[in-house]
Amino acid sequence: MRKFLASSLALIATLSLAGCSQSSDTSNTETSDTSETVTLRFAHFWPASSATHTDIFEPWAKKIEAESDGRIRVEIFPSATLAKADMTYDAVAKGTVDIGSQLQGYSNGRFPLTQVAELPGLSNSATQMNCMLQTLYDAGDISSEYEDTHVLFMMGTGPGGFHTVDKPIKQPDDLKGLRFRRPSAIAGDIIEAAGGTPVGLPATDIYTSLQRGVLDGISLPWDATGSFKLIELTNAHTNIPFYSSAIVVTMNKDKYASLPEDLQQVIDSNSGKAMAEVAGKVFDAEDDRFMAEAQAKGDVMVDIVDPLNDPEWKVPLEAGTNKYLNDIKSLGLDADGVYQKVKQVSAACNG
Repeated sequence: MRKFLASSLALIATLSLAGCSQSSDTSNTETSDTSETVTLRFAHFWPASSATHTDIFEPWAKKIEAESDGRIRVEIFPSATLAKADMTYDAVAKGTVDIGSQLQGYSNGRFPLTQVAELPGLSNSATQMNCMLQTLYDAGDISSEYEDTHVLFMMGTGPGGFHTVDKPIKQPDDLKGLRFRRPSAIAGDIIEAAGGTPVGLPATDIYTSLQRGVLDGISLPWDATGSFKLIELTNAHTNIPFYSSAIVVTMNKDKYASLPEDLQQVIDSNSGKAMAEVAGKVFDAEDDRFMAEAQAKGDVMVDIVDPLNDPEWKVPLEAGTNKYLNDIKSLGLDADGVYQKVKQVSAACNG
């Protein structure tokens, strides 16, 4: 009996140890699976309520998470809470954030070839602008400007116009003596050539500057005018396609390289032309929506459809264009060659 009891106790102890060992193995496996989850921090300056955030970036993040079976998690930080609007690209390059989106115009001189696409007469819609930028990047015409990051996709706004507190802008002389927030050096040069005073401000500071009278007006596409609630403060609008803004969505190179190959493929399959097309449609829809909102409010609308062939507007637009191209030449870059290529791409994307 004693031998039987001893054998039984030994068996129970053995089974208990085996159970503990199995439990420990399971625990280790679960820890290993969890450790494979990668969290990517995505910084941008648009408000959380903007379509850029809700209709472009959030669906993109959810698609990445779904297609990676939850192994990639994307945390989005809007409203420049994680990186300043003009420092987001550098934050991505340095690894302060993993993914970021920034207007190239916020870093004057940093992306000179890309910004050729912003010049007057090249784009009439966000869809066309997005097509132009992604095509130029894919063809290698502007890719050298982004070698310190891993570009996901290019975006671009619809045409920027003038939005003022009260004075309609019908001709260049109407800009004289007025202070306008400029989105880029190109737009600023044109405003200055027309007699206005360009003022550099982050997008997040425009609303209070208009309220306090620091600005008389702004130069933005309709999408941004509505997203930052500037329609509340502006009552006269001039639809004049005198510039468009380029935007990049990019990722830290080391972070991308650290991902397993299958997760890199998830990122790759949600990059490039397809995303540029999505973004273009969203921006165009928002341009239409916010222009209709201003019209419903009873705001004054001025339309200058073809300013490059308008005898008055042609002068400051050509002056701004020539100044920018000459500035690029002074850097030793092929300004004329790039400009001709952009014109060709513009025609091909205008369909």
